[in-house]
Amino acid sequence: MDFGSADGWRDAIYFWIVPIVMGDAIFPPVPSEMVVITGGALAADGRANAFLVVLLAAGASWLGDMLVFQLFKRRLSHVLDRWRWGRIFHQSVHTAIGKAGRSTTYGAIIGIRFIPGGRLATTAAAGIANVSTRGFSLCAALGGLLWAAWSVGLGYATGAATGLPFWASSLIGVGVGVLVGVGVGVVVTRRRGNSSPVVDGPDDELDF
Repeated sequence: MDFGSADGWRDAIYFWIVPIVMGDAIFPPVPSEMVVITGGALAADGRANAFLVVLLAAGASWLGDMLVFQLFKRRLSHVLDRWRWGRIFHQSVHTAIGKAGRSTTYGAIIGIRFIPGGRLATTAAAGIANVSTRGFSLCAALGGLLWAAWSVGLGYATGAATGLPFWASSLIGVGVGVLVGVGVGVVVTRRRGNSSPVVDGPDDELDF
């Protein structure tokens, strides 16, 4: 596969979206935004179907969120400690919750995914707080759809506006997305102050 060729990415983009977006739910450094924004840039170049990219990204986002949510809701996270990669993931959850806070409101489940690291933190915290599975599922689906549409739209708009090669449009789109996410994160952090949001329910400890 020629990574610099739009034709080489035309079919491969559909293959990569699902595993990478699902992987991002567990390990935030996985570049899910890059892949989805690239799909939008390819759509602007006529080499991908924007609606299909949105649907795949939204579906993969929901599946990844539900996997992490159920893992912590059913108190199965201790199983991860049997393996080194599981311990690394477990520690990344602590780190993400520490940075993004522990809000488990439905608005946070929908919106914090736009903040770097916020998706993992909110999903894990919602599982720990025993949030309704149905409510979480609906919010995760809506949040995933909004995130996917935003990311694809960002790649499409950048590609259409600049006329640059798809990879250059993708990089610009990712840069804009990161700036917006950081800006949202700063606003949210200032509104919260120094204290983390309180998780409702009896499970108020981070030891899980």
